[in-house]
Amino acid sequence: MSSLAVSSTAGSPISISGLASGLDTSSIISALMAAEREPVTRLTDAQEKLQGQQKELTSIQNNLQQLALAASEFSMPSLFESSQAVTSSEPTRVSAATSDGAGIGGYEVEVTQLANSAQRTFTFTSPAAEDTLTIDGNSFTVKAGENAKELANAINSDSSATVYAAVLEGSTLVLSNRATGNTGTEFIAVTDPGATLVEKAGTAKEGKNAEFSVDGVAGTSASNTVTNAIAGVTLTLGGLTTTGPVTIDVQAPGASVSAVEAQVQSFVKLYNSTVEAIQKQLSTKPITKPTSASEFGTGTLFGDVELESLLGNMRQSMYEPIAGLAAEMSNPSNIGISTGAVSSGGASQASIEGLLTLNSSKLSEAVKTNPAGVQQMLEKWSQGLQSTLEGVGGPGGTLEARTNGDNTQITQLTSQITTMNEMLAVREKALQATYAELESAISRNTSQANWLTSQEASLAANAP
Repeated sequence: MSSLAVSSTAGSPISISGLASGLDTSSIISALMAAEREPVTRLTDAQEKLQGQQKELTSIQNNLQQLALAASEFSMPSLFESSQAVTSSEPTRVSAATSDGAGIGGYEVEVTQLANSAQRTFTFTSPAAEDTLTIDGNSFTVKAGENAKELANAINSDSSATVYAAVLEGSTLVLSNRATGNTGTEFIAVTDPGATLVEKAGTAKEGKNAEFSVDGVAGTSASNTVTNAIAGVTLTLGGLTTTGPVTIDVQAPGASVSAVEAQVQSFVKLYNSTVEAIQKQLSTKPITKPTSASEFGTGTLFGDVELESLLGNMRQSMYEPIAGLAAEMSNPSNIGISTGAVSSGGASQASIEGLLTLNSSKLSEAVKTNPAGVQQMLEKWSQGLQSTLEGVGGPGGTLEARTNGDNTQITQLTSQITTMNEMLAVREKALQATYAELESAISRNTSQANWLTSQEASLAANAP
């Protein structure tokens, strides 16, 4: 006896598999539809490959645009603005900063005393009744039961107050002048009829000036920030020079070596990460038998000619002399930017891939001895590199054209796949209807044959 299977989908006729014919018509229909869906599968695979390629091209395009922006920063005039550098042999004890026109050279600074503020220390007693006290003429009201912390907060939040207040061990209040410097014996005048504050005897501390010398010439300052000791230099005194003088070295005005080096280092890092991202795509081979969307999108840029050419042009720009410039300052290699020197063991893998290295000493020397030449070379070189990068990765560049082309194809494939799926759905319904009718016809024929057979048997049985 044949097996019975019933299946149906929305809008489809009910198919009864094998009821009359003994055939598994559902499997037959599935096999036929699988064969007819092969073109859709191929189109879907092609679409996933294009989507993978589009994703990688967009990523590389973004990297190139960021690199072009970084290159443009070499043309900023501010990068080579003249400034004076100043260093300290012990910046924790004496630090220094310059303004325009500082006197160049080395200076020996000794600090024998730091500026500090005057202080008075009081015992605080919470008043039983409201009390009003004055500190340097400023009045403060202490409410009954108020504690020392509340009074300190009132003093510290008053912008017109001349002192700061700190609480020690709950009942001790220390008042300190808000400014450092020599005060003499008259400082922090407190009047308190209610005796909320009672000064502790022998704890008063006069404010002092900073005492120092520069190249043996003594000086004083009410503040630890000294502006009149070295012309054009601000000294910040942070400690006594008990182990010997601190050397302050003021350089001649010029481009900031550290600023230029930081800019170059940042560019080199971004350049290398961009090259590595492109190299990864160029060296990633397609998967032999992909089965998923991610696998179909793998290796779509393997050996891409355009990207190979771009890397070649980028590397060439590091060594190709720029027209109109002196030979000794005509390309980035003259200031220490290169793809690395060839050693006895041959070129390194990084060098082969075109990754940049920076010789900081060579760059520093070039900026010190020929800042105008370095500036002119970097400006012209960066403009040429920007043109190369933007021609490929910028708006309207070749990568954008490729991604737009991929997008057009993806849209077309989506439309084709949708249309073909709709046709296949109609085809599947037609097959289901055809096989259902076939089963019905076979069933009718079988019923008629069975009836005829029964009639024949009946006649035979009734025959004389």
